[in-house]
Amino acid sequence: MSDSHTVPIPYVDRDVSWVYFNHRILKEAEREDIPLLERVAFLGIYSNNLDEFFRVRMATLSRIAGLKGTGMREESRHARDLFNRISAMDAGLAEEYAATVAKVTAELDNKGISIVDEERLDEEQRHFVKCYFRSKISGFISPLWLSKLQELSSESDSHIHLAVELSAPGLPTDYAVIELPTSVCGRFVTLPEREGRSFVMYLDDIVRFCLPMIFPGMGYTSFKAYSFKFTKDAEMEIDNDLHVGPAEKIAKAVRNRKKGAALRVLYDAMMPEALLQRLVRKLRLDKLDTIQPSGRYQNHKDFMSFPSSCRKDLRYPAWPAAVPPELKETGSLMKGITDRDRFVHVPYQTFDYVVRLLQEAAVSKGVKSIKITLYRLARHSKIVEALICAARNGKKVTAVVELLARFDESSNISYSKQMQDAGVNVVFGPEGLKIHSKIIDITLRNGTDICVTGTGNFHEGNARVYTDYFMMTADPKIEKEVDKVFDIIRRPFRQQTFSHLLVSPFNMRERFIGLIDDEIRAARKGKEAWIKIKINHVTDEQMVEKLYEASAAGVRIDMLVRGNCSLVTTVPGIADNIQIAGIIDRYLEHSRIFIFHAGGENKTFIGSADWMPRNLDRRIEVVAPVYDPDIKADLMRTVDYGLRDNINASVVDGSGRNELRVTAGEKMPFRSQEELYKAYKGTTILNPVE
Repeated sequence: MSDSHTVPIPYVDRDVSWVYFNHRILKEAEREDIPLLERVAFLGIYSNNLDEFFRVRMATLSRIAGLKGTGMREESRHARDLFNRISAMDAGLAEEYAATVAKVTAELDNKGISIVDEERLDEEQRHFVKCYFRSKISGFISPLWLSKLQELSSESDSHIHLAVELSAPGLPTDYAVIELPTSVCGRFVTLPEREGRSFVMYLDDIVRFCLPMIFPGMGYTSFKAYSFKFTKDAEMEIDNDLHVGPAEKIAKAVRNRKKGAALRVLYDAMMPEALLQRLVRKLRLDKLDTIQPSGRYQNHKDFMSFPSSCRKDLRYPAWPAAVPPELKETGSLMKGITDRDRFVHVPYQTFDYVVRLLQEAAVSKGVKSIKITLYRLARHSKIVEALICAARNGKKVTAVVELLARFDESSNISYSKQMQDAGVNVVFGPEGLKIHSKIIDITLRNGTDICVTGTGNFHEGNARVYTDYFMMTADPKIEKEVDKVFDIIRRPFRQQTFSHLLVSPFNMRERFIGLIDDEIRAARKGKEAWIKIKINHVTDEQMVEKLYEASAAGVRIDMLVRGNCSLVTTVPGIADNIQIAGIIDRYLEHSRIFIFHAGGENKTFIGSADWMPRNLDRRIEVVAPVYDPDIKADLMRTVDYGLRDNINASVVDGSGRNELRVTAGEKMPFRSQEELYKAYKGTTILNPVE
């Protein structure tokens, strides 16, 4: 079923539900029970999310709204209405955001971290700033006269600009634009401490203070600078030239993306109207684009890298990842996996398990081949190093690289070339089907093969902050079907059937509907019936409607949904048996877990797919069954702990109120991530090598 808005059931548009989700992140920044510098980071996450949302989703709505033709009139009207609705929601949240920034900044000052501007510097600090500008910044400043610009553009819309007004008695007022070099100089500069107090300055204000040094000898006596930033359309137009390879097509599209049209401008509300209008003309905005007044500073996503000033007391305490016992030994990980299924739950447990497995496979004489899907990779990827090592050791290595992993395209192209040069067979997958599955297949010479199925990317950086499961098994029922998935990627038009794996776009939707139908039939017979799901997004209309049907039949449905959620649970008779919570905490909830009561059998699955049309219909996704009783128990604990959370879980009911959840029967405070961490540090892993 399509992602249409015309449905006969209560349904929250995916983009509206995303705004609700991002608001939950902003509310975390407002909480006084969270360490102060973590609240600063949440302000950065909120801003970063909003930028990406405008670059992708709002850009898409803008394109649809501009479509002409009788057949597109309704779609165009809906997109325009939705664009305007979300723009109004964004404007309202911008006020809340500005108030939160002001409050958090004041609290930083109370804790001995002062953010100072160019007007608050004493003589010693003024001298430091001038010297710092000359030695660290001035070489990266390139002012452009506004009158000379045909069009205002930037290589990156993550940059902040200053619009500078220069004047002096007897001289005509002139205007210049300066792009702040945050990519090389950072956004914040730490000034020398004094009497135990830290001083931090925006790069914007250092440049403001040094404007006379940027425009010397020109007679100007007054310099006023106003910040602005613009967000561009991040969608890519892919060249269909048959004579050009896929990597070259994507590389060209990435280059063209940098020239994307601006569609949202944030500017200092103190900017003179005449200057603002000049900028708008240079940006070539149209009537659908957003022009929003803001405060003195833009691009608060830089709060994610705000200087900590060595203040560990204002951060979450460190949670070192638990290390499975088998990683402390020198024995074979592959031998342990052939004996019994293994798992690792990051970041509570270390991702080194997956890295070490590939490193062992790379040097083992018993390994014939390695196949892996790669969606996003760390900047210095140990995974890629292991694959290159394996290829150089004579293994047949196949890496399926998704070139259209949004905003990681250039990185993936670069890694593809490195691997190809080392002898890795790099496959880009069938055109039109994004490869989002997280799987590894290791073929052994003794005929006992190993596979890995996961919920997250094989990315060391993500594994430190994203909650994800990776299951390792030698069960031939699963391994042989994982190998079939790689065969589909190599030969997409060859028919394959799956009895154990749920693979989109082939059988996943059908299998999930069948599992829900089983619970509906049980409930209608008066038997116990329930479903527990932990997932990132639920927006697919058919799945939403099926959950409503199950609820009406008496199936108890408990869900943890981090992001977009189109279900409405407040309408009587529709979703009386559905409860949904969204957890925002120190780790980003990312794992997808599906548990069905199945008459007491508890059918359990993990995988890469959310319940969105793109995941079920337009991507190659893999959801794997879990047969090992210990792993099933651990997954149940993960979901149940989330459902017990009464500290960091918000009610997700379709209203957007985002009220913190109170759990029935839970008298003591219960924070699921903390309790899971304690459990893993206590037991380390449920199935150690014997």
